[in-house]
Amino acid sequence: MSNISNLSRVVHSSGVQRLTNGFCLKTPLFAYNGARFLHSGYPSNKTTSNRSFPRHRFECATHYTSSAKDTVRIGCASGFWGDTSASVPQLIYSGKIDYLVFDYLSEITMSLLAAAKTKMPNMGYAPDFVQVAIAPFIHDIHKKGIRVVSNAGGVNPLACAAAIQEVVKKAGLHLKVAVVTGDDLMAQKDSLSEVRMADGVSRSKLPKTVHSMNAYLGAVPIQKCLDLGADIVVTGRCVDSAVALGPLMHSFGWKQNNYDLLAAGSLAGHLIECGAQATGGIFTDWHTVPAWDNMGFPVVECSADGSFVLSKPPKTGGLVSFGTVAEQLVYEIGDPQKYLLPDVTCDFSNVKISEVAGVEGGVVKVTGARGFAPSNDYKVCATYMDGYRATAVCPVGGPRATEKARRTAESIIKRTRRMFKQLGLEDFSSVNIQVLGAEDTYGPHSNNTTPREVVVWMAVRHGQKKALEVFAREIAPAGTGMAPGLMGIVGGRPRVSPVLKPFFFMHAKSQLKVDVHIGGEHAETHTEAELDSPEAPPPAEEKAVPVADLPSGPHSYRLEELAYTRSGDKGDSSNIGVISRHPLYFPYLKQHLTEAVVEGYFQHLIQPDTHDAVTRYELPGIHALNFVLQSSLGGGGVASIRCDPQGKAYGQMLLDLKLTGLPDLKSLVDGDGERGKTHE
Repeated sequence: MSNISNLSRVVHSSGVQRLTNGFCLKTPLFAYNGARFLHSGYPSNKTTSNRSFPRHRFECATHYTSSAKDTVRIGCASGFWGDTSASVPQLIYSGKIDYLVFDYLSEITMSLLAAAKTKMPNMGYAPDFVQVAIAPFIHDIHKKGIRVVSNAGGVNPLACAAAIQEVVKKAGLHLKVAVVTGDDLMAQKDSLSEVRMADGVSRSKLPKTVHSMNAYLGAVPIQKCLDLGADIVVTGRCVDSAVALGPLMHSFGWKQNNYDLLAAGSLAGHLIECGAQATGGIFTDWHTVPAWDNMGFPVVECSADGSFVLSKPPKTGGLVSFGTVAEQLVYEIGDPQKYLLPDVTCDFSNVKISEVAGVEGGVVKVTGARGFAPSNDYKVCATYMDGYRATAVCPVGGPRATEKARRTAESIIKRTRRMFKQLGLEDFSSVNIQVLGAEDTYGPHSNNTTPREVVVWMAVRHGQKKALEVFAREIAPAGTGMAPGLMGIVGGRPRVSPVLKPFFFMHAKSQLKVDVHIGGEHAETHTEAELDSPEAPPPAEEKAVPVADLPSGPHSYRLEELAYTRSGDKGDSSNIGVISRHPLYFPYLKQHLTEAVVEGYFQHLIQPDTHDAVTRYELPGIHALNFVLQSSLGGGGVASIRCDPQGKAYGQMLLDLKLTGLPDLKSLVDGDGERGKTHE
């Protein structure tokens, strides 16, 4: 999913408290907790079936049969916690959907929800889902027979389900609300003092200040809820694509060893999980995308054989094209041949995206995903306390604005350090000063150093809260005692907030019990059995075009002329996908856009002495490259004090890279005739 809404929350994470306070004061139903949900006793209308699920051990499993439809339409209404509320009515009334799904969670969001639950035990979920997305439309959702799946439960899915059930009750309806629990490992904290790391071999001790621990569950528990007749399914932490794969497994009866089908369903989920990012949002060619104010949200229409088309509701803004969907395919995937999910290991390297002609707003057909057995482990994200942070953001205007902004920030830090010594406090653990508008993020590639308006970004970390309170008090005095042209402090005096840092490790699936509750009652428990011999993906295919045979020439091109890009994050690593605008450009991109070139371009943002800092992967199906930049985000997420802690602009920055020594590629494409119109 996307983290974009959390950029502001990173700076002012105490806003979670204000948000939850506002909802709780105005909405008494939020006082209902998990216990209320588990004893609500909604009527159940259970029907048995003879379906079997060999990879799990089940208790109390009584299931509905799957629906017998040729295709299933799934619309995604949320790509993150805070997405537009305009998506829900659009999909309900114009999307012709069977399922309405929501993806709210990211590592940053989980950190914020964990903090919210600490302050208010009945919170810890996304309240927007209850009051904004569902409550106003509950009657029409029921009338149209739309089923809802959401991971809005965050770190408190029982409380979220209780709030939804209260909405259903007040509406006078009898919809079944199901909830999946078991992803929270905090009860096992004492037995998990030492854990296996992501490489599956090395071990490490858990941080002492662990705040939350959640396993990334898969689609099977969601499928079970739907098999049991749930109308609305609420989960805690699960992989983003599971909210779509679960309904497909239920609808088509896909088995847990139908790996190609599970990979196709996971791909469908991956493409829509970030909402409008698949329908023209943040597209490289943003200027070609119409009507941002009425952006269409993605709908996938899936068939039982795993093929699907992606579109958006009619008469909406946005754009569905090869470029918009290919960008989302490479978003945050790491190795495309080993995209690891709890249900399946996916190979997306040879996926093909074909535009369907003659449809207003655009439609694409997606094929070619392959799947293999998953690992026997769940990935777990823990968060732990690691000091405090504060950020001051101040606009500065006038001649020599960059110089004034930089000297102001440096003077505030120098003054505060002198105060720390007087108070017997340690120095800052880290300081980041950036002048936005002077292209500080570009490092040596900056070409605009004389703007007359800039914004100075001052972010600091410290082990003690009182030290940062001293820093926060010293920002405003710069308005009278330092440079002219300081316009103010965005958001007022900086707020000091705790740093909840992520810590990832692996946990055996066989050691985790997942519970399904429906209608306020416990329905079943399952534990996933270990696979005897997980099937490994095949080795990488040989490159079709030997790059050494390519001609050279006197021409140079900005990368934007040859490719689309999209970037995102995974922890402290950034991910930059580069998609060729034409198949004939691809061999030249492979030859000239090497790991060494990309590492050199971003060297100023990569932590020094990082081993194998950049890794390149290939996706020949869409003529794309994917780069993973290790240790490039200053810690990433809430741990980073950079202005771009998630690498959202990295792909855009790379567009200015100039590739030289090339032949006349434009003439090459012009001479390609009809082939230039397709990526097939």
